Amino acid sequence: MTRDMSYDAVMARRPEIMKKAVGIDYEMFESGSIAFDYEKMMRETGYSLQEIEEIQGRTGVGNTPVFELRNLTELARKFAPKGKGARIFVKDEAGNPSGSFKARRAATACYHAKKLGYKGVIAATSGNYGAAVASQAAMQGLKCIIVQECYDSRGVGQPEIIEKARACEAYGAEVVQLTVGPELFYTFLVLLEETGYFNASLYSPFGIAGVETLGYELSMEFREREGKDPDVVVITNAGGGNLTGTARGLIKAGATNTQIVGASVSLQGLHMASDTQFNKKSFTTGHTGFGIPFATWPDRSDVPRSAARPLRYIDRYVTMNQGTVFYMTELLAQLEGLERGPAGNTALSAAFKLAQEMDEDQIIVVQETEYTGAGKHINPQLTFAKENGIEVIIGDPADEIPGKNIILPKDPSYIKLQELDLNKTRRSYIRNAVDHVKATKATKEDIDFLVEDTRSNAEFVKSVLDELGISY
Repeated sequence: MTRDMSYDAVMARRPEIMKKAVGIDYEMFESGSIAFDYEKMMRETGYSLQEIEEIQGRTGVGNTPVFELRNLTELARKFAPKGKGARIFVKDEAGNPSGSFKARRAATACYHAKKLGYKGVIAATSGNYGAAVASQAAMQGLKCIIVQECYDSRGVGQPEIIEKARACEAYGAEVVQLTVGPELFYTFLVLLEETGYFNASLYSPFGIAGVETLGYELSMEFREREGKDPDVVVITNAGGGNLTGTARGLIKAGATNTQIVGASVSLQGLHMASDTQFNKKSFTTGHTGFGIPFATWPDRSDVPRSAARPLRYIDRYVTMNQGTVFYMTELLAQLEGLERGPAGNTALSAAFKLAQEMDEDQIIVVQETEYTGAGKHINPQLTFAKENGIEVIIGDPADEIPGKNIILPKDPSYIKLQELDLNKTRRSYIRNAVDHVKATKATKEDIDFLVEDTRSNAEFVKSVLDELGISY
């Protein structure tokens, strides 16, 4: 009998496809209501932190260097009140085999796939993770397919995404490039079903546990180097896995007083799934088009329950405009001699401004860098923006309108951050959690789960449930 490969039929088979492709029965963590057992799911990685360090070490992942950005620190202090201007450090994750921290996620996922006997791995990503999976799959002797959302309906692709496709192919992966729209997830499911390959998801427990080593390393390095944990760690936030994994690693190291700040480029007003707006943005990751939706509903990912749950760990969430990140990319290169890609420089832009609020003896850390080159460099990005009708000017970043212009700061004093209201984000998350299971009543277990998943308290959760008309 021929299998029905229509869109609706394939989507209906999603649970069984995912169960076979990830090797996890997610139903065993469900309560039948709003709550699910997150920590039990995380233990399904089957590996301790030390085992993951060993797995990553075999393929040259991790133990990346930490640099103190003395010149940027000095510049920040020129615009800070007297006695303010924390020391700025960066962990150079570009030193990983594929040039980004995502090698940590990929190393664990590919090792696990090999261990379970899968012949290949598949990942749906337009970013650095594709190159990381392709690199680690090559080391494990696995076949690899990367599915990219690359083009608009005119067949025009973003330079950064095309560069990442080149990197994936260089590592021996097959790259399937698609236009923006719902076909991405459909194609991903079809390939998983047809090949029987492992779903090397960004959002599996294996992937997130791989990032825990990053947070753990940070704590150990600063205790040895400075005699204390960092005061603040700034993390570029998109799907939430970077923040979740790093924070969990810091907690496992006992660095419970380190403040976790998420940072994203503001793309307010642009719709990520819009064909006409797809090429109006100059950032393919680390922006609010991913950061906000995934914070308010993590389980929109390619697995039934995402292991990336940023609201559990975040203390502050700030955004900046696109032009500021381009500007900071140049500052990093010209003041510190480090030419790196935009993802880590999003967090660096936030750290530069946040350092000015902190005391001089405090430490603020940007926990990642990424490689740059070809389409990832700022020159092709800004050229592409101009070709798509975006005006590139120097001025006040506060006047930037995503999709209309990119405004580079006149000078470092113009660098500004916007503080996002985390309680508003938490309210949206609780609403989505209720809607997901069509709940009319919340149990004590549900309330306890929502408190943990939003890092709030029972009073706050109950107030939102009251607003939604949910009894408890």
